[in-house]
Amino acid sequence: MSYPPVIVQILLALVVIVAAIWDVRQRRVPNWLTLPALAVGIGLNAFLYETPGLWLALKGLGLAMLIYFPLYLLRGMGAGDVKLMAAVGAIVGPANWLGIFVLAAVVGGVAAIVIVAAKGRFRRTFENIWMILMSIRHGQAPYHSNPELDVSRSEGIRLPHAVPIACGALGFLAAAAIWAPR
Repeated sequence: MSYPPVIVQILLALVVIVAAIWDVRQRRVPNWLTLPALAVGIGLNAFLYETPGLWLALKGLGLAMLIYFPLYLLRGMGAGDVKLMAAVGAIVGPANWLGIFVLAAVVGGVAAIVIVAAKGRFRRTFENIWMILMSIRHGQAPYHSNPELDVSRSEGIRLPHAVPIACGALGFLAAAAIWAPR
């Protein structure tokens, strides 16, 4: 974990907060937010750190795409979420992105458990997890077996993923302010 410059912190916070609010209200993360954030993240890092900064941003973007794009292909993640995490990666670089990713995964996992419990869907959720594992084992996309597993369909329980991403990013900024070397 490294302590990002203040301008990077502000950019990150603005992007993830707007994305979370938009995702809660509209159930999508807009391109007008993610694509400029991606470009500004790359440009800002190139400006601040020159060529190493450019590579830092591209590595963060690449790592985010490596992890999130397969989830999009399996229809377990929306395209806006993928672009948001790619922008976050371009803004903070790969090492800091990993910290944000872990925090977002923990927050998202807790939120998913709360939602499943509130809807009384534990059994169905475990059946779906089993179906996902078996589908992947047989080289098939899970949504072919069950439309509930396609994030674009309304049958399943959906979580606005920009909210855990925002929590992870803001949690990272708080942790970096406390523990990261300056």
